[in-house]
Amino acid sequence: MADNLTKAQRSYMMSRVRSKNTKPELEIRRRLFARGLRFRIHDRRLAGCPDVVFASARVVVFVDGDFWHGWRFPSWSHKLAPYWREKIARNRHRDACNFRKLRRSGWRVIRIWEHEVEQSAEKCVTRILDAVSRA
Repeated sequence: MADNLTKAQRSYMMSRVRSKNTKPELEIRRRLFARGLRFRIHDRRLAGCPDVVFASARVVVFVDGDFWHGWRFPSWSHKLAPYWREKIARNRHRDACNFRKLRRSGWRVIRIWEHEVEQSAEKCVTRILDAVSRA
């Protein structure tokens, strides 16, 4: 499938895609902070560089985009060009490896999807609060 944009246009568009501080991530962090929770963000010492880290409770949170991390990927992967299919498959594999590393190191891993935040950010925050309070 040929790209309908020039290289410069595609480069510009891709430069606008954020990997950190996305809208769903900022929404979750804002709500957690408002509830009185304090946390670290993007701790590079941990596998996968989690979006939110509660070190004392050993809980990490990933707020993942539906497209880039492949929410229900098998049901729509056939619609993608081979490059994107492989790219998202690699992302999913990397995520799974990072989650295993964190769990083996004694961390509780919470994954929140972009569409979950859009539907009910408060439910997502409640999940996180439950995990932190259990620890």
